[in-house]
Amino acid sequence: MTTTDAAIQIHRGLNGVYFDRTKTSFIDGREGQLLYRGYDIHDLAERSTFEETVYLLLYGELPTRAQLAVLDADLKAAREIPAGIIDVIRAVQDAHPMDVLRTVMSALSAYDPEVADNSTEATIRKGIRLTSQAATIVMTHEALRNGRTPVAPSKTLSHAANFLYMLTGEEPSADTARLMDVDFILHAEHGPNASAFTARVIAGTQANLHAAITGAIGALSGPSHGGAAENVMQMAMEIEDSAKAADYVKVLREQDKPVMGFGHRVYKVEDPRARHLRERVKQLSQEREEPQWYAILEAVVEAMTPYARRGIHVNVDFYAGVIYYLNGFPPDLFVPIFACGRVPGWTVQVVEQLENNVLIRPLTQYVGPMDLQYVPIEQRG
Repeated sequence: MTTTDAAIQIHRGLNGVYFDRTKTSFIDGREGQLLYRGYDIHDLAERSTFEETVYLLLYGELPTRAQLAVLDADLKAAREIPAGIIDVIRAVQDAHPMDVLRTVMSALSAYDPEVADNSTEATIRKGIRLTSQAATIVMTHEALRNGRTPVAPSKTLSHAANFLYMLTGEEPSADTARLMDVDFILHAEHGPNASAFTARVIAGTQANLHAAITGAIGALSGPSHGGAAENVMQMAMEIEDSAKAADYVKVLREQDKPVMGFGHRVYKVEDPRARHLRERVKQLSQEREEPQWYAILEAVVEAMTPYARRGIHVNVDFYAGVIYYLNGFPPDLFVPIFACGRVPGWTVQVVEQLENNVLIRPLTQYVGPMDLQYVPIEQRG
């Protein structure tokens, strides 16, 4: 038997392949169900907080008040980043924010005293620190590249409120902070997608958490994974008017081009996370007196209705981009915001990998030539 044997089944993209067991998240793409540690995403989005969700993901259960207070204190204590890291941000400030985040996340490994400790306890502690530091990195870079002095992180605000605070130096309203909080919850974990799988492959070599999350950020930066939110906002700007949405969609479909924010590798119905942003986009658009953005999105959804029977529905990033835009974030920060919310999910994926580790080493079927004779270079003409 050779690698050209017809009995070999190829699963391109590892589609439908189970490579391990997990207790972290459950996804049913046909029913549109997403659970974190057994808890429905709808309950978490409506009733939980990002801090509580981080605890749930990392420790496997909902916290008591005392446990949540300790986690919250740990997150707040880790918000400051070393002066040397700020120097790194300055050195690469002209790069795309995702490239900056990736580079600086790697550089942070030089400052973490537990970088080489891959125990579960140390990995969780590092994940908590990186959750806070990722947010500070993104906001510090945003300030420096625009010639502003970075806003020092708050010592009292929640994670989501502090993220918004570092953008402008003004404390956000409770409603605005809650919207950001929900967004972080919805992005916190989503199984072995491309970036999480990348993190697990790296962790499988027994590399450290910083290396794994650096790789995950690199994977997320690709437009086929994390770039949808940025692209949806660009699409909305190109449409300009909800009355033009149907024609815009028609042209894209006739050219066999994708409509940004639609379709998902797993979900064959509407992404269960999308509903929690839809109404919030509507409210925020009205509050900011820019209702045209919500109108454009809904017109695109209407134009895409015929494709729903093919399993093409809105995903979470369809509405996220407009939320970020209305909160004053430039489009190239949309994917870094996604990354900031996903750090706890990447961390727990690494924890699971390390707790029952095996080197991830799939195979490819060789279909090239065999037994070629080597010809010395002087005889090759």
